[in-house]
Amino acid sequence: MRKWIGWIFAALLAVGLGGVAYVYFAGGSGEPSTEITTPSVPDAAGGTTAFVIDETRSEASFEIGEVLRGSPNSVAGTTSELGGQVVVDPADLSTAQISQIIVNARTFATGNGFRDRAIRGPIILNSSDDEFEFITFDPTEIAGLSGSAEVGDEMSFTVTGDLTVKGTTNEEVFDATVTFVDESTIDGSASTTVLREDYGIGIPNAPGVADVSEEVTISLTFVAVAS
Repeated sequence: MRKWIGWIFAALLAVGLGGVAYVYFAGGSGEPSTEITTPSVPDAAGGTTAFVIDETRSEASFEIGEVLRGSPNSVAGTTSELGGQVVVDPADLSTAQISQIIVNARTFATGNGFRDRAIRGPIILNSSDDEFEFITFDPTEIAGLSGSAEVGDEMSFTVTGDLTVKGTTNEEVFDATVTFVDESTIDGSASTTVLREDYGIGIPNAPGVADVSEEVTISLTFVAVAS
């Protein structure tokens, strides 16, 4: 009987180690395959200024809740590998346009190397695959911007567009704020909450993790400078 128990334990251990090894190697190195080229607004209105997101002062992030060893926990991942452009005339905010926003999902960092590899693996974002390396957001409508703005003014509005994650595209609405810091700089933020199932994002079995939220908060904080 002890021999059978030993064999069963050894088999379970082998399966567990095999799963760990699969998650580890499937996640790849996390190195981006290429530098991000800043998307642009192709038909910007006359009199507008293009503000380009400064990667060194900007980041994209996600946050999701879980129950870890019986206690609520929040997992957040961030990356500064992103690009985009805001085109606006402060004298006429109705002319504002936003280019495609692109984020390298392969470079999200959570502070835990094994978790980062799991996120890059096929069950979660599959960003180690070149086909799914990037998350994109293509704005289709800006609502709530009108009139004019001066240095120091903060504006709140919404941006509707097509969010593509892991090869799946859905329409999402971001709540956004932007402040004109000076004539050549704006800063702002935008966030929305999406559902994992809408993008085919699964969660691998992990020791101690009893539950993972279906909702994921996606955020962007940025500084953009006049090009």
